[in-house]
Amino acid sequence: MKDALLIIDVQNDYFPNGKWELHQANKALENVKQLLDYYRKHQLPIYHVQHISPEGAAFFEINTPGADIHPEVSPLKDEKVIQKHFPSAFLKTNLREVLEEDGITHLTVCGMMTHMCIDTTVRVAQNYGYDVKLVDDACTTKDLEVKGQVIDAETVHNTYMGSLAQGFAEIVVTNDVPK
Repeated sequence: MKDALLIIDVQNDYFPNGKWELHQANKALENVKQLLDYYRKHQLPIYHVQHISPEGAAFFEINTPGADIHPEVSPLKDEKVIQKHFPSAFLKTNLREVLEEDGITHLTVCGMMTHMCIDTTVRVAQNYGYDVKLVDDACTTKDLEVKGQVIDAETVHNTYMGSLAQGFAEIVVTNDVPK
């Protein structure tokens, strides 16, 4: 078993004063930082995923500060950054090839948005045969609206965690990861 940390889309636009602020983004960030510290301390592989959108996009617009990875979890030189343009970190990227080259079989996943990029990436990772631990309190999302009804972010998040727990990932919390 070779485990790696996969940090998805922890980027400036998701935080206060960003273009697409998420629910309790700073709280999730603190847990991502704790995971990152653990993986760095134990010299375990770390992969950062960065979503880049085209000019004129609602958020993560190319060449804007909002698309930058949050400075508190900035990649170190030896940590790989995978840029993506779709919800799945695997679609039209080299993530799968890089993980295979590095012998990764287990992924510990955290980041943003639970209902979009986390959900899609975790499902694809499981389809590719990776064992996935999804860190519940190191992920977040936002309120959604459907049929004129607002679904609060906590309900959205918990629903996706419950769904992913059904054969796609082991759901854990930050403190479940050894210190």
